[in-house]
Amino acid sequence: MDFSKKTVLKICWIYGAIVGLANFIGYLLPGTSNVPLDSSVDMTLWLSFLDRNNTFMTVISVLSFAIPVFCCYGYVKSAGKNLEKRIVNLPLAYSLFGSMGWILSFLIEVVTLMVVKFRYKIFIYQIVMTSFMYLIQEGLFIFALAFLILDTIHRHYFLPKYYPQGKLSKINGLKNPSIRLLFLIFYISIVFFPIFFLTSTIINLGNLNNIPINKSVFILILFILIFGITLLVIFTGTFSEPLKKLKSTANEIQKGNYDVRCNVVSNDAFGELSDTVNDMIVSLNEKTKKIYAIQDSIIRGMAVMVESRDNSTGGHINRTSDCVKVFVKKLQLTEKYKNLPDSFFKNVIKAAPMHDLGKIAVDDGVLRKPGKFTDEEYEKMKSHSAEGARIVEQVLKEADDSEFKKIAINVAHYHHEKWNGSGYPEKISGEQIPLEARIMALADVFDALVSKRCYKDSFSYEKAFSIIEESLGSHFDPELGKLFLESKKDLMELYDRY
Repeated sequence: MDFSKKTVLKICWIYGAIVGLANFIGYLLPGTSNVPLDSSVDMTLWLSFLDRNNTFMTVISVLSFAIPVFCCYGYVKSAGKNLEKRIVNLPLAYSLFGSMGWILSFLIEVVTLMVVKFRYKIFIYQIVMTSFMYLIQEGLFIFALAFLILDTIHRHYFLPKYYPQGKLSKINGLKNPSIRLLFLIFYISIVFFPIFFLTSTIINLGNLNNIPINKSVFILILFILIFGITLLVIFTGTFSEPLKKLKSTANEIQKGNYDVRCNVVSNDAFGELSDTVNDMIVSLNEKTKKIYAIQDSIIRGMAVMVESRDNSTGGHINRTSDCVKVFVKKLQLTEKYKNLPDSFFKNVIKAAPMHDLGKIAVDDGVLRKPGKFTDEEYEKMKSHSAEGARIVEQVLKEADDSEFKKIAINVAHYHHEKWNGSGYPEKISGEQIPLEARIMALADVFDALVSKRCYKDSFSYEKAFSIIEESLGSHFDPELGKLFLESKKDLMELYDRY
């Protein structure tokens, strides 16, 4: 999506203002920035220094909180081609930038402490540790608060407005926050931050009043943290695993695999959703089978309609289709072809009735001629291959199965090509001829040989197989032809039934 400069500026400054507000709230929190860790001389001297330089330190604090807002704007401004990706990821990015203010403030404070150390000869270790605890505390708080606010606005206002159709997953390079990350943020907000805040306050007040802290308090706090982390891991698994399975199932459905099932077994909402998805898959599978059955019926109906115009090839469609079935079974058992996908063989069988669809474009005077063709008539008849490919492509234009579409077009277009390149319409040779067309050529010629036509009697099986054997390497693929001859018994049994 193309965002205008006005829209980008509006989004940047609104989100940046929210980050600034979150920082300001964090700064105002009681007990985080104004209460010393202890009442030592060093701390007293440091607080005295801060008091005398209050204006300077306030300016530094304001700058440290303002800089992240400008960083947020720069993050979007420098995006270039990645603008859309960055805008969609703004809540996470801006929340991280918001935490940077506290890191910057801490670094400035450390530098200032180093200067003060040499002037007042104070020990800064305890003060630095105090500031570091505040840094962690404030950084976590700001990140969680900013992300929750920004993500809520992003999900409920921004994304629905600018992406009403959804499809965010289609944006190149977009990295969506995982369930694990979202749970971690909620954990920091609800469990970790309050406990950390409480712990630092207890330590702070205890040291300030010279009250020793009982170890049992720390053990209890540690137990609560461990318990919280355990719950986080459990809850993350509870939500992320079913979602992974649902997504995987959805991807398989998108590929057209309706045999897949979502195996989320539970009595909660995920289990209910999984059952609904599985019911949907069954329904889609049944409807898809019906659509394919209707498509096959239409295709076969068109083939029969074409065949009915040609009084010399009655039953040719059914016979060649069954001949291809027999031959395909043989190929599936051979070393060279057994590793081809089952879908290939199924689609060759399914495409076989379409091989002569182009004859619908041939004049009746030529198509129904009782004798042999003249050279001119033969040229007109040869046009049925290319015309058939064009018709098949039009008929299957909206079909989802691209493999079947390609195989059907090849069968119609190239089934009259010859291994030595003397066939038609393209005069291609050898393995340039698609395998499906080479399979169809053998079935088509065999049926023409053993069937009675108006211009010839039917040949015996022996004669037909002999002609095919003599044509190996010239008309037919020699290796494929040998396998066809090895199917002699099954082919004879098939034609005996006719």
